[in-house]
Amino acid sequence: MTAGIISVGSYVPAKRVSNEELSKTVDTSDEWIKSHTGIGNRHIASDEETCSYMATEAAKDALNKAGLTKEDLDFIIVATITPDYKDFPATANLVQRNLEIGNIGSFDIKAACTGFAYGLELGRGLILGGTAKIVLVIGAEKLSAITNWDDRGTAVLFGDGAGAAVMGSVDEGTGLVDSVLRTDGTGYDALNMPTGGTATPFIPGETPKEDMYLYMDGQRVYNFAVKVNVDIVKELMERNDLTADDIDYIVPHQANYRIILAASRRSKIPLDKYYLNMEEYANTSSASIPLALTEMDRKGLLKKGMKILTVGFGGGLTYGGNYIIW
Repeated sequence: MTAGIISVGSYVPAKRVSNEELSKTVDTSDEWIKSHTGIGNRHIASDEETCSYMATEAAKDALNKAGLTKEDLDFIIVATITPDYKDFPATANLVQRNLEIGNIGSFDIKAACTGFAYGLELGRGLILGGTAKIVLVIGAEKLSAITNWDDRGTAVLFGDGAGAAVMGSVDEGTGLVDSVLRTDGTGYDALNMPTGGTATPFIPGETPKEDMYLYMDGQRVYNFAVKVNVDIVKELMERNDLTADDIDYIVPHQANYRIILAASRRSKIPLDKYYLNMEEYANTSSASIPLALTEMDRKGLLKKGMKILTVGFGGGLTYGGNYIIW
């Protein structure tokens, strides 16, 4: 038996904020943002559009495209760093509740921007191990809720949204073939939430406001991201006897155009092999890869038999990717 993606779906908030609009409240400009990141817009969730709400809507879209009903599901995995509740319940538990289905298994993954890549491999394992037949893997983020809108270095980067994949048994010769999943915990402080855990609890009247938001050391993250982009693609190709000519698309985490451009040049893989859509959605962390896959599917770009690599990299520091035959 082979396990793989049956369908993909997405949900994006209606509120769309352009660089020009953002520059009215943040000390920046459209030219600066585009030249440094490739980002032109981002979608921002309302108070009612919680992480679990967006994840549920993406799940419904993916199920509809698969021709399946919610009763067909056996397991739900949600990758997110912006859950509805800080520690528990898991956002996946709330998606199960929202879908109003039986008491199937569900859990969250907190692997930041690599979360969806982790989720696909875990979903494959559940299917091949016989635990589940149909698994829903979702990447969902409400990053606007943890962004410091007074910090122009990070405020310009992030957006909200959710993407989902329905996984199940697929035809031999297709599916999720291989995954590389890695961590460099020594870089934990390059991209993190400084306050809120048991090691650094929030102390009323003492904790600085800025410590309540996402922190990023931009240069360290950039250097890490370029390196691991090259490393993951190289390892997946070597492990599976592939060349750049064999690959139809590389779908990277949509963090920053400059990161992808530098990785393309270092790996000597043409930039047009990389599918990019950060211009519209900005950085949506674990949602970025499934959002890209859904957009590609909607455009008719994904054909059966295509060889696709995904590449994720983010807080943790985590990194990894998947080799998929569509």
